[in-house]
Order: sequence, then C-alpha cells, then structure tokens
Amino acid sequence: MPRLDLSAVPEKTGSIYPAPYAAQMAGRRSLRLGQAGGLTQFGVNLVILDPGAVSSLRHWHLKEDEFVMVTQGVLHLVEDEGATEMHPGDCAAFPANVPNGHRFENRSAAEGRFLVIGSKMPDEEATYSDVDLKVRMTRDGAVFTRRDGTPLGTGETPG
Repeated sequence: MPRLDLSAVPEKTGSIYPAPYAAQMAGRRSLRLGQAGGLTQFGVNLVILDPGAVSSLRHWHLKEDEFVMVTQGVLHLVEDEGATEMHPGDCAAFPANVPNGHRFENRSAAEGRFLVIGSKMPDEEATYSDVDLKVRMTRDGAVFTRRDGTPLGTGETPG
C-alpha cells in the first residue's frame, strides 16, 4: 500500500483537552496519514485549520521531536519569541525537551494545512505554556494534571 488515498482517510475532529480548552479547537481537523499507512514508529498527520482556527494550545514535548511543513495557505507559527508567518514549503522543527511552546494559527480567510511528523514515544509528556496544564500520554490514554503534577479537580478550569 505505498500510495495513500487521502479521500479514504477519515478526518479526526474534536480534542482530548479538558473543558474549556477542547472547545477552543473548533475548526481544526486532521488526517492521520501515518496510521492509515500502517506506520508505528512515528506519526504523520495532515492538520487542516479553518479560518480563525488554532492547531493546539501552545505546548512543548519532553521526549518527542516534531517537524512541520506548511502545505497550503498562510499560517502563523506562534512560539515564545512571537509569531512568524509561514507559507507553503516553510518548515519548522521542535526538538524534544526544549521548553518553547508552539502552535499554529490561521489568521487568514482561507483554509490552511500543515504536515506534522513526530516520534511516537510510548510514554510522553507535554507542557502547556499559557495555562497551568500538563498531559502524560501512555498506551492507556491521556492524563491531564496541573504542571506540578497535582490532579485537576472535577470540572475545574486550570488557570
């Protein structure tokens, strides 16, 4: 199966973030291309952002490297140093354990897309730069806590 039929790859919508952050991901969807191709050692996703949508909360990974390439539209990469306008063919790399929170924003009136490639560590943590939130990913799923590891209360909004 060397060639993937993108029209046959289901779009993933929604978010694993706790409320109220999940709602902030409206207008974001992705195609899990690596999974569709049977890859297990790294992930490959095509992320689609409607006008006004964001890719994620600003975050950085403890163990996983990430590489991104804009494939369509004009997107803004927002990181600790500010925002950088990115066009098709522009790339960015985020080495593991570098605490520079990043995300993409679509500030344009047209759809934007980017390809993201990352390691698939079996046990990973990500820290969110703008809110008191951290996630630990294991084979069993995601557990969100405060940055110091203390649990979130039921229905609590991390600040």
